Amino acid sequence: MYFPGARVKVTSLEGRDTPTLPMSNRVRQFAVLDASQKLIFVQAWFLLGCIRAAILTVSFKRLTASLQHHRETVPPLSLELEERKQAARIGILVASAAKYTPWQSPCLAQVLTVQRLLSRRNIPGQFYLGVRKSGKEGADPAGLAAHAWLQCDDLIVNGEVGHWEYAVVSTFSWGRS
Repeated sequence: MYFPGARVKVTSLEGRDTPTLPMSNRVRQFAVLDASQKLIFVQAWFLLGCIRAAILTVSFKRLTASLQHHRETVPPLSLELEERKQAARIGILVASAAKYTPWQSPCLAQVLTVQRLLSRRNIPGQFYLGVRKSGKEGADPAGLAAHAWLQCDDLIVNGEVGHWEYAVVSTFSWGRS
């Protein structure tokens, strides 16, 4: 989605045209999204900020109060093809929005953001919290690393990279009961 030499025509407040300016890559990538994708991207960007603030100020139990907690993995619910496509699209847009936040948007913030966006659209799913030995000196006093990933049906929507290295310690689900 790169358009070499793309330029934006800028019109001044008085209605006079000013010289064209080169479009940045970020603006160009955003411009090619359709209206619904732009809306989801903007919602995700703001929701990532709200979720990040909540992670820093609210207990995890309160953040996940509306979800069903399972101490072990549960089989995912089947989705219609259109729900799967929409879930995948939302996961990609949230991951993209996370790259452009001025605050940290780690896996947990992304997963909770995707979960909220899917829940609003009545798309069920589940997310996992996992831990593993970090193996890095000085990373964590206990030597542990944590990761969160979200799955709808058999599709990992967010946090897929490296999830297999983590032992699941909790599963949270929402949607059709």
